[in-house]
Amino acid sequence: MMFLLFRSCLTAAVTLGLVLCSVAVSEDSSAKKETSPNFIVIFCDDMGYADIGPFGAEGYQTPHLDQMAAEGMLFTDFYVGRSFCSPSRAALMTGCIPTRVGVGGNFGPRSKNGLNPEEETIADILKSKGYATACFGKWHLGHQPAFLPPNQGFDEYFGLPYSNDMWPFHPGVRHLPLEERLKRWPNLPLYEGLEVVNEAVQPEDQVQLTTQLTERAVDFIERNREKPFFLYLPNPQPHVPLFVSEKFEGETARGLYGDVISEIDWQVGRIFETLKATDIDDNTLVVFNSDNGPWLSYGDHAGSAKPLREGKGSNFEGGFRVSCLMRWPGEIPAGAVCREVAGTIDLLPTIANLAEAPLPERKIDGQDISELMRGSDNATSPHEVFYHYDGKNRLVALRKGKWKLMFSQKYGSPVPGKGGIPGGKSIPHQLELSLFDLESDIGETTNLADQHPEVVEELQGYAEEMRKDLGDGEDVGPGRRPLGQL
Repeated sequence: MMFLLFRSCLTAAVTLGLVLCSVAVSEDSSAKKETSPNFIVIFCDDMGYADIGPFGAEGYQTPHLDQMAAEGMLFTDFYVGRSFCSPSRAALMTGCIPTRVGVGGNFGPRSKNGLNPEEETIADILKSKGYATACFGKWHLGHQPAFLPPNQGFDEYFGLPYSNDMWPFHPGVRHLPLEERLKRWPNLPLYEGLEVVNEAVQPEDQVQLTTQLTERAVDFIERNREKPFFLYLPNPQPHVPLFVSEKFEGETARGLYGDVISEIDWQVGRIFETLKATDIDDNTLVVFNSDNGPWLSYGDHAGSAKPLREGKGSNFEGGFRVSCLMRWPGEIPAGAVCREVAGTIDLLPTIANLAEAPLPERKIDGQDISELMRGSDNATSPHEVFYHYDGKNRLVALRKGKWKLMFSQKYGSPVPGKGGIPGGKSIPHQLELSLFDLESDIGETTNLADQHPEVVEELQGYAEEMRKDLGDGEDVGPGRRPLGQL
């Protein structure tokens, strides 16, 4: 069974005595809160599946995340919208498969488009209910003013408009004179609202960024203790280049990567400390996960997806499946494990339900997973099938129950680098039509397509129905909506 195989990489979780998703909820936990709940989503960048203690991290400790798992729920089969940055964030914000909202690849410093402001984000729907909203961290859904958080439902924004490696210190240009570097990668700006407060972020600025974001988050919570709020905290770390403050530098056996995760764990601890100090801990849902799997080509500066296959940019589990924790005292049972399929696209409809806010008028793909979160008896995934599109908007894989079907495709296995420099060119491979049993083969090692042709046929039928909606690649379906354009 998948659970028996999975236990080896959840050592810390097992020692906490975690129980299954069907654990009984105490009688008083179903009582309706007197005030609207608060929501905090902590979204790391390129953090691997096995990079926190509850999922088997090695070489460093994550005591605050361990405690979060002990007091909340661990999701083992939790998926993001795509295995790289911008599409994954679009899925989280809109509750949609990224292809539906037109987000195929990553936005860069010279992009002229972004997430269409006509799409409703989590922040948009919560503002309609009087929530205070804030985004502190990496946005990466378009850096033009029309696409930045203040025009996407957020009252407050402080952070980077895109990835922290999109700057003149990128490893691909560091050997060049600064004048030449700036032709390829302009200076990285830091925003406060719609204003640039630092036109050229330097390495010493990034060293302090996790601390600054944490301070912003703490201040926002304290200022809004008397009203409902939504805090979105998309950490720029542990995306390379790795930066950590002096107080955590050199603290772990894992090296710089472990130091970075330790500081993120400290951040989580500060947030919970603040929630308790402001007496709103039991009225706040906190979600912790990552935007995709680890960037394995960076070797010792990358995380681990074990026991999953591959990592960031891949259509295997290591690219899409992320570690996820949720905590809400009295609502989410303590020490629970949920092995049902869910994902970031489910956060918008779930939060809307909990806040009694209306869903977007446009079609979304996410489903309400509040019954899974509460550990309701016999609760199962609301998704009959979970679909994965790639950066070229091709339907590359789908999952139904324990079965995952991957269509014929090329992929590359990364060559690990060292010291913040990526390895050489990826090793190319060709994958034929493949069927994997994720319960018995979490590492996707054995193709069972020939042994179960009836399952392949069934899943191909679901794929054809989805293609009628969203299309496939250059074949644009009627359900695919446009990007925001200047």
